[in-house]
Amino acid sequence: MPELRKDPIIGRWVIISTERGKRPSDFANLPKRKPSPLCPFCPGNESSTPPEILAFRPPLSEPNKPGWTLRVISNKYPALRIEGDLNREGKGIYDKMNGVGAHEVIIETANHIKDMQDYEDKEMEDVIWAYRHRISDLKKDPRFRYIMIFKNQGEEAGASLEHSHSQLIATPVVPKRVSEEVERSKTYFEYKERCIFCDIIRQEISENERVITQNDFFISIEPFAPRFPFETWILPKSHVSSFENTKKEAIPALAKILKETLLRLAKALNNPPYNYIIHTAPILNHEELEQYHWHIEIMPKLTRVAGFEWGTGFYINPTSPEDAAKYLKEIEI
Repeated sequence: MPELRKDPIIGRWVIISTERGKRPSDFANLPKRKPSPLCPFCPGNESSTPPEILAFRPPLSEPNKPGWTLRVISNKYPALRIEGDLNREGKGIYDKMNGVGAHEVIIETANHIKDMQDYEDKEMEDVIWAYRHRISDLKKDPRFRYIMIFKNQGEEAGASLEHSHSQLIATPVVPKRVSEEVERSKTYFEYKERCIFCDIIRQEISENERVITQNDFFISIEPFAPRFPFETWILPKSHVSSFENTKKEAIPALAKILKETLLRLAKALNNPPYNYIIHTAPILNHEELEQYHWHIEIMPKLTRVAGFEWGTGFYINPTSPEDAAKYLKEIEI
């Protein structure tokens, strides 16, 4: 029988409907992508992109030339632009402002055909260091209220280029989804004087039904009320609300668990397209929030959102998180 499950953080309901017939092994695979000689993200094509904002390269390597292992550039076709003032204004009942923000691309590797789950430990650590560096830098801009890191892997997940990369968008407002998480977390904290994310981590470790893997610093789980099959979360075990405030000594552990989680998903689901996002605290006061806990949400693109979901806000998930966790844990890596 299908189940209704309520997400304890934002109160969203999802439907776990295993009778719709999707076993963990039933999801389709995608062909391995092939190199493209025209890729603007490949070494030698640096002139095809905006100038680098940040790059990891040998000391004598010339900027905007080959030799780099990771580059951060402005998006050539940005959703928001760094220049200008917000100029907030109202027109009757309507409010608007200029599309001011930042939109950057993190080119994670010089290797065109290398997927993230195949990175060496140092390569994965460098990606996380780049995220941390760019968030720390952009949060100094008083125009910005939120900085979102996300990755679209595969065309069906929204990637316009096949070369592995992730993106950053800084916005002058806090996104609704993040606001909901923060507010629901605050309500829980005011009632119980505990962080709901910390309580979830404790319960998941205790029950061990939805845990995929863990280390001293982080845990990877299938959330209790996932919107999508194999939706996976990675959370720090110690309370920290802002991603960029993660302790330096925890970065290698984050790199390892992110790589292992992506590798398990890739092997279990035959390299599915996916999105991942980093939810971190809004830039409101530069202080740690007692009620909020940063985390990574990974969402393989295995089903389609259709009319019922759009119309009601319910999500229908054909695979239980307990089955998904068991399947992922049994994958040999």
